[in-house]
Amino acid sequence: MNTSRTGVNMALIGAIVAVATIGGLLFGYDSGAVNGTQTGLTAEFHLDDWWLGLTVGSLLIGCAVGAFLAGRLADAMGRRMVMIIAAVLFLFGALVQGLTGTHLIFIIARFSAGMAVGAASVLSPLYISEVAPAKIRGRLTTVQQVMIISGLTAAFVVNYFLQQAAGGDSLNMVGGRAAWRWMYLAQAAPAAVFLIALFFIPESPRYLISRKREAEATSVLTKLFGADEAARKVGEIKASFADDHRPRLADVTAPGTLFRPIVWAGIMIATFQQFVGINIIFYYGETLWKLAGVSESVALERNIISGVVSIAAVLAALLLIDKIGRKPLLMIGSIGMGVTLAAMSWAFSGAATDAAGNLSLSPSAGWVALVAANLYVVFFNFSWGPVMWVLLGEMFPNQMRGSALAVAGFAQWGANFLVVQAFPPMAGSLGLAGTYAFYTVAAFVSFFLVKALIKETKGKELEEMEGWTAPAAAGDAEVATTELG
Repeated sequence: MNTSRTGVNMALIGAIVAVATIGGLLFGYDSGAVNGTQTGLTAEFHLDDWWLGLTVGSLLIGCAVGAFLAGRLADAMGRRMVMIIAAVLFLFGALVQGLTGTHLIFIIARFSAGMAVGAASVLSPLYISEVAPAKIRGRLTTVQQVMIISGLTAAFVVNYFLQQAAGGDSLNMVGGRAAWRWMYLAQAAPAAVFLIALFFIPESPRYLISRKREAEATSVLTKLFGADEAARKVGEIKASFADDHRPRLADVTAPGTLFRPIVWAGIMIATFQQFVGINIIFYYGETLWKLAGVSESVALERNIISGVVSIAAVLAALLLIDKIGRKPLLMIGSIGMGVTLAAMSWAFSGAATDAAGNLSLSPSAGWVALVAANLYVVFFNFSWGPVMWVLLGEMFPNQMRGSALAVAGFAQWGANFLVVQAFPPMAGSLGLAGTYAFYTVAAFVSFFLVKALIKETKGKELEEMEGWTAPAAAGDAEVATTELG
């Protein structure tokens, strides 16, 4: 499709979004696939609980490292080049995890896959925000979350059918290889598609201008928006970068407070997305179904249904994010998650243990916990799931976007790791009721933090995202502010 002199080339923009969000699909798939492989990992490498936790958790450590490095490298090497590196790591991680018989090599491959996941988590929304028209930028960036949930659901589906093909036991052979191995190998196909497709999309024009490659940036912008709009945008983008230096990590810092206020706001939404306990709900979804009285095989099927419902919730967010804005969706989500988490805390307050030491709920409390957990997932995927990534991709000024995303992405994955690792000791000392009460408080606190700290970005050009500026010198008494909305 050709653009008119002033037209928007939605075919090209759609192709860019489709390619960039394959990283989100792989992000979701890698996060979900491990749920069906833990029995195989334990048997293959003779792992105790501690080593199993480290083996599985090495992905999250890699995610934090990958998110930080990707944000920084995106300013040095370009958004597309770093995504190509991430695609190679996805492919390497999938193949090696599916094939190696050496535990150390498996951990290295899982850490590498984690770096790819972390990189994709920050680069996809960053890249999409830098090529999308402002009026539909939120909608297009939300596609990332649709793909993440689609990847999770695909992992559930693949794991379920592989387990069925193996006679209900992931240790059994399918096509000459243990079923749990195929759960990793299946990721290689979309990883290869991602790698190849990246060579057919352009580099971000904002990155090109930051590197003073204005002719290339003009060419890309002309293909995206037409010649007249491209000429206007080049001047606006140039003006948003510092004349004396290229983007660098120091751009996010401020004397006396470590980071600029806008960066602290990004860290806040990144960490509270995890402090509300989403990954605990996800990891223990099967357990909740079983507590409600369904069998293990039916519980796996219900997980697939929950995944489909989650996609529907993200699609609802996609339709509304550019109409009512980012901030209202976050606040609605905070209240909804707070209420449903409180209901779960109440349900678990009456929990007992049976003779075998397994958690036991009354039928009514079991169903309250189950319904509340699934409504919680709906609220999360309607709000904080997609909107956090949309905001991180667009809320920072051009000069600091890569570095600020590096910091916020590292904080997000670090919080993910802490929440997952803290769950067993918290559940042991506080019980599930107390643990979910903590997540409840975090959800309600997030409402007030969003209200106080987050500015609306709906419909604004990225060149308007000036944020809060740091003092010009250590002796300055005040911090200048520029409203985002």
